[in-house]
Amino acid sequence: MKPRTLIRADGLVRHYGPHLAVDRVSFTLERGDILGFLGPNGAGKSTTMRMLTGTLAPHAGRIEIDGIDLLERPLEARARIGYLPEQPPLYRELTVDEYLTYCARLHRIPRPRVREAVAVARERCGLADAGGRLIGNLSKGYQQRVGIAQAILHMPAVIVLDEPTVGLDPIQIREIRELIRELGREHGVILSTHILPEVQEVCNRVQIIHRGRLVFSDRLDGIEDRFAEPVLTVRFRQSPGAEALARIPGVREVHALEDGRWRLVHDGRPEVAEAVAATAVAEGWGLQALVPERRTLEQVFVELTTGEAQPREEAA
Repeated sequence: MKPRTLIRADGLVRHYGPHLAVDRVSFTLERGDILGFLGPNGAGKSTTMRMLTGTLAPHAGRIEIDGIDLLERPLEARARIGYLPEQPPLYRELTVDEYLTYCARLHRIPRPRVREAVAVARERCGLADAGGRLIGNLSKGYQQRVGIAQAILHMPAVIVLDEPTVGLDPIQIREIRELIRELGREHGVILSTHILPEVQEVCNRVQIIHRGRLVFSDRLDGIEDRFAEPVLTVRFRQSPGAEALARIPGVREVHALEDGRWRLVHDGRPEVAEAVAATAVAEGWGLQALVPERRTLEQVFVELTTGEAQPREEAA
């Protein structure tokens, strides 16, 4: 069964005067996706987020939220979006229940359903016992939970979270990340963040925007396949020397590393690793480690946003 498409953005363009902030950005978000949206400052990330949430109109392109055109039917489409901005829109003088009840009315939840909606949102966000507490007296982590609760009150199809863990301590960060994972089981989630480990922890897809254009869009586990380097790091009990390693079929370069390790650049064929292992056994070198070298998300991000990377099409 094909997953339900919750966001379809086609050819989004946005100018600020002569400056082209977003240049033909297209992508989809499906139910169950947690999409990490990354980009350096000034890359067009915030502008794209504002267009997706309906607070800024594109100069060209089309956005559908759960099958509804955002420009043609904005109220109906925006009702299917829950949004937590970087600075949560909290009223510190209200209790949690008072604030969520107010937000429920803004979301046009029918009066008979408000109490239940507030209770469900509190329960999902770990605020079951905090309904009567003043928001101003809550920790930063619990205030973020309240912010997420207001975003899911109306059970939106799409949840957009902008830097949800900024300023939190490590325990609070772990709790919010777990909450995001839980939300991703029933909704489509877009996570905008500068924290790359956060994307690796909770997201199954990642997009990188640079100079207004998407330069990477794929599943997180696709990074290893698309950016794998033909390099093996090896270590032996008895060092064979560079010349012996260079004679192994497929090995192109040999570099000595610390602790007796060797870095072997090869021609990319999977048989090279087998050849290294077989030669080590035949020659009695005592193979202790054979590890393929992979690029991290941070390395990919730096390469794509500091070099002249070409935009990549979204994987099917």
